[in-house]
Parts: sequence; structure tokens; C-alpha cells
Amino acid sequence: MKPAPFAYAKARSLDDAVAQLAAHQGEAKLLAGGQSLIATLNMRLSSPSLLVDINGIGLDGIALKNGMVEIGALMRHIALERSAEIAKHAPLIALAMPHIAHPAIRNRGTIGGSLAYADPAAELPACLVAMDGEIDITGPKGKRSVKAADFFKGLFETTLGAHDVLTAIRLPAANVETRVGLAELARRHGDYALVGLAAAAKASGKGLSDVRLVYFGVGATPVRARKAEAALAAGSVDDAVKALDLDPSDDLHASGAVKKHLAGVLLRRVAKQLAEPRA
Repeated sequence: MKPAPFAYAKARSLDDAVAQLAAHQGEAKLLAGGQSLIATLNMRLSSPSLLVDINGIGLDGIALKNGMVEIGALMRHIALERSAEIAKHAPLIALAMPHIAHPAIRNRGTIGGSLAYADPAAELPACLVAMDGEIDITGPKGKRSVKAADFFKGLFETTLGAHDVLTAIRLPAANVETRVGLAELARRHGDYALVGLAAAAKASGKGLSDVRLVYFGVGATPVRARKAEAALAAGSVDDAVKALDLDPSDDLHASGAVKKHLAGVLLRRVAKQLAEPRA
């Protein structure tokens, strides 16, 4: 299929992008990497009157500020995958990158676009929640910052308004106590995960503290398994698996029961990753 007709505008600045969105009263869409948008246009699931191209307005780069890693929304997946700074300071993001789609997609797709699209089976939303990250947004009323846990509201739904631009992502920089893990199960590498798990914790003596287990592919948003977190922090992987407080629905790919079983399999794998000191 081909998309419905639309106009195209190249934003000259962030303020210009916000102004163009506001001027079209919800009928405009932002074009970043386009890896999700173009597919929805071609299937006519989306039919904006205007595409506002925000490439080239400076929303990229990686910076370390006040103990936080700040990642520009237009950073391509491939750049993050190859970044020594990300591997050192945001290792969970580095772990996720090879799992995202295929190289052709990662060459164009952006971290901001992935978060804004908010696919519940995608890796990056779960990673950001696991790392207790923040998302910077600019709109007609100015700038604001939203916790990742509050950003994802429902299936493909976020706190972004029709006139907002996601500008950057911030997450605590890793240190010697940081432990992270990520695993997923998919029919083929590069497909969306049937079930996935992004996890973060702090080393505490011979155990773990501040455990955050965030599943993807099991609900409309990233899902924290809080009872399992407590059990894992107490030192028992078996108890953590038994305590998994998930209620995934059946879908075309697997039943809810199968997904919950797979969630336990992933928890055992990720627990081993969390137990390993950072290289």
C-alpha cells in the first residue's frame, strides 16, 4: 500500500518544530528515523496532513552531567550500539541494542522515536524504566521532565501531547556497584520479543539491592515484577520465579500461560547476569 497524501516541512529549530505541530492542531507528525512511522503511513494506520522532519536540529549527542547520562533523542541505534560511552555509562542500553530489529533498522531508527512509539514489546522502554530514567519533553508551554515509569500510559500511548517533542533521555550513570541484565525470547532474532526482561540492581555485599525487573511483551506497557524483585533481593532465584506477579494475556504468538513460563526462564538467565561484576 501507499500512504495517503501529506505535506512535508523541514524544521529549522526545536521551537520551529513545536510551532509547526501546534499550527496543525494534531494533524502533523514528527519524522525522526521513520522506521515505525513509515510503516504506519503505508498501511494507512496513520494519515497526518504534515510530516515535520526534525533531523538536523541538534537533538543528538551523548553527555555525562551530574552523574547522569544524557542521550539526545535523535541518536541512532547503531551509534549507541557502537558507543564506548554508552557501554561504560549505560550498559543496559548497550545490551539492548543488538536485539533491536535488524541492522538496516538500527541504521536509521532513533532512541527517541522508539520511546515515543511505545511498543509494549520493544526493548528500550523497559530498559529506561529499569534504569529509573527520565525523559525530557518540549512543548508549547515550555520544557518538562517525566519519569520513565510515568511516561508510558497504555498501548502505544505516552504522556506526549500532540504538540510535544521528545528531546532527550537521562539515566543514572553506571558505577562499580551497577549490575544489569537483559534477555528475550523471539521466534527469530530481530523479531519483537514474545517475552523480554530488562533488569538493573546494585551490588550489596554478596547479594543485590534496589532490584528492578521490568518485563516487555507481557502487557500494554513495561511491567515491573515487584514481588519477584523483593524475592531476588532476598537472595533466592527460585522464590523470585515463584513470586512472579505477571498476568500476560493470550495473543497470536503465545498463550498467557506460556508467556508466564517464559518469563520465569528469562528471570533465571537475567539473575545470572546480575550476579556478575561489570567488566
